[in-house]
Amino acid sequence: MSRFVITTTMALGLALGAAGSAQAADAKQVFDFYCAQCHGVNGDGKGVNVTKDFATDPRNFTNGADMAKRSDEDIKGVIKDGGPSISKSPLMPPWGATLTAAEVDGLLAYIRKFAK
Repeated sequence: MSRFVITTTMALGLALGAAGSAQAADAKQVFDFYCAQCHGVNGDGKGVNVTKDFATDPRNFTNGADMAKRSDEDIKGVIKDGGPSISKSPLMPPWGATLTAAEVDGLLAYIRKFAK
């Protein structure tokens, strides 16, 4: 087997391993990467992207009364299909093509913990 084939095979294996590791990321890591910029690391809607000029206030996940109004399916729908899926801000992007079903389920559980 040539060195090129071995090197290419090893590189492909490492790349696939890294992708598998990314898919296995826990819900906090997924939240911190995709959500915290707007919703804040504490889920309070005060992320680093939110300035006085921001067009809307991101959902404050720590508000238990407000979060109780949303079903799990509503929240999963917003994660997958974006804000417009429940007549909310188009600034909330759809992550359904990016996140796995397991990651969406993990985010739901993680987000729900902020309100407790």
